[in-house]
Formats: sequence, C-alpha cells, structure tokens
Amino acid sequence: MQRSLGVDDLELWLEEGYPQSVRTAYLILGNRLDAEDAVQEAFLRAWKFRHSLSKESSFKPWLYRVVVNTCNSKLRKEVPHRDRRSDEEELENVDVRDNVPDRIALVNDVMSALRDLPAHLRIVVVLRYYADLSEREIAIAIDRKQGTVKSRLNEARRRLALHPALRSEASNKSISEEEVTG
Repeated sequence: MQRSLGVDDLELWLEEGYPQSVRTAYLILGNRLDAEDAVQEAFLRAWKFRHSLSKESSFKPWLYRVVVNTCNSKLRKEVPHRDRRSDEEELENVDVRDNVPDRIALVNDVMSALRDLPAHLRIVVVLRYYADLSEREIAIAIDRKQGTVKSRLNEARRRLALHPALRSEASNKSISEEEVTG
C-alpha cells in the first residue's frame, strides 16, 4: 500500500527537514549555494515522487536518498571554476558550539579533511556522523548494501585519521575528556 503525502506533509518537511538537509548537502558539496540549490531540487523531486514511498518505508532515509542523489548529480556536473573551499563566512552557518578561533580552526581542519575524501566516502561520513543515520538507513539512502556502508565508513575513518590537518590538530591539542563530552 502506498502512503499518500499531502501539502501538510510538505510543510512539515520544510519546517523540520530543510535546514538539516541544507547543512548535510553543504558538507557533501562544500559550497553553500550549491547545497541550497541541491536541496531545493531534492525537495521538488521528493514531492514529485512522494507516491513511491511505501507505508513500510522510513521517511528520513528515503529523503536523504533523494538529497544524496541530487548532490551526486551536482558533483558530476560540477562547474570547474566553482570554489568548493569553505570560507569563514560559510562556516558561520555550520553548527559550532562557540565562535572562538580554536573552534573555527578545528572546523576548517575537519572541512579540509572531508573535502579531500572521495565523494562516496564523504557522503557516508556525513550521513553517519552529521545526519546521525544508522548504517541500515545509510544503505537505503545511498542504495547500497549495509556491508558496503560499513566498508566505506571504515575506509573513510582510516583516511581521516591519516589526514595531515587532523593529525596536526590532534598533536597540537590535548583534548580533555570534559571537552569531548562537553
């Protein structure tokens, strides 16, 4: 049986899902304008194909699948002159607990490390650690097997651990347990 989604559902999507979808797309694409375009296009696609969502399906991974597919399309069509490096103005829109210079430097280092990951690894990292999807939900969102998700997450973590920006950040700072759990 197919779930029928109406105008009220779309309003709920926009209120609850849009801001996080934009931030997720931004972390995948690395550019705020491209992220906003991708999410707007994804929400239009989601609305157009809303009848393909079965009653048994979970809405969140389905919507992220549409967002990820739209981001992947944008990456394939990437404009060569578009600057994908984040700058401080864009970083102000990323969720950060406080705006101290050390925190900004850490965000820059993390963004640099994410940007250097291949798209297929960056996507699973963003969906797992930012969007807080389970491995099963990520598998649905990227249309791959759960084993593939686990493998990609493992490879991404390995590469991030070796990334020079994050290695230097870890060696320059002694992060206490209190700061991590915060």
